[in-house]
Amino acid sequence: MNLALWNRNPMLDEFSRTRDELDRAMLRFFGTQNLPLTGFGTTLPFARIEGFAPLVDVGETDDEVTIRAEVPGVSSRDLDVTIEGNTLNISGKKEEKEEFEGENSYRCERRFGAFRRSIELPESVDPDRVNADFVDGVVTIRVAKKPGQRARRVEVKPVSRRVTVPG
Repeated sequence: MNLALWNRNPMLDEFSRTRDELDRAMLRFFGTQNLPLTGFGTTLPFARIEGFAPLVDVGETDDEVTIRAEVPGVSSRDLDVTIEGNTLNISGKKEEKEEFEGENSYRCERRFGAFRRSIELPESVDPDRVNADFVDGVVTIRVAKKPGQRARRVEVKPVSRRVTVPG
């Protein structure tokens, strides 16, 4: 699926995830062959004819930063992963075609577009030590940290206050 290139606003991510969950629930409830269609797509208010920005999970250990991006329906040859400075970019394109032929009906829907997600990485990463794996529509990217750049834990000590009573 090719989607327009943009950086997502983090404040809108939760709204977008909720909308995506609602869309999936409605599609499961109605079933794809039972959706009312027009020449421009479904007539249901929750349905959209727009691209997607892959959902990502970012994790960090002492040794590396791991990014997992969901890109269902995208092949590994249509993915591009780059690092520019401390910014990881995941981009690609998708083209999807769904056909349904019933007794008195025929429906063919296509989704396509380009997408791009940019993720700021910590200063401690080594952009020369990156690897990416692709399994079942999920790309996993591991970026190693520079030697000696581990976070140092700082102990937080409680301070007891003496309360003086006037008198």
